[in-house]
Amino acid sequence: MTSGVIASRPRTTEGGAMHSLAQHWIDSVLLASPVAKALGLTLAAAEVDEVTLALSYDDDLTTVPGVIHGGVVSTLVDTAGAAASASGLGPDNEASGGATTHLAVTYLAPAQTDLVATATVLHRTRSTTLSEVRVRDAQGTLVATGQVHSRLFR
Repeated sequence: MTSGVIASRPRTTEGGAMHSLAQHWIDSVLLASPVAKALGLTLAAAEVDEVTLALSYDDDLTTVPGVIHGGVVSTLVDTAGAAASASGLGPDNEASGGATTHLAVTYLAPAQTDLVATATVLHRTRSTTLSEVRVRDAQGTLVATGQVHSRLFR
């Protein structure tokens, strides 16, 4: 199921600003992970320091009929934050891996449709990032916000 919100988002890297190494990390590591594949997470848009991921509604992802489980939303926030962190990688800024060091999610409304999560890096050092994530449903309603602190391994 694809909503208008997801369909209107570009599904390729915008503006070519992101290095191919960053694109590789997002596509081949984060989105190829077993959990991302199981949830069906996809890349909707990406540029340096801002990444949007999409999650299609599926009854198998719900807690109660019609409401996506909070843990699924949290995983979407975490993965989007990690992708935003990876978006700054390049030949002068390589990493051998990374991990979330802190994750905070605030739920604002029931997640009942397809979702998009846009993560924006607010602060970046050589080894850490702080990203803000906003999750919206197919109607554009803000259903959750989050902060993701990530550590890049050198």
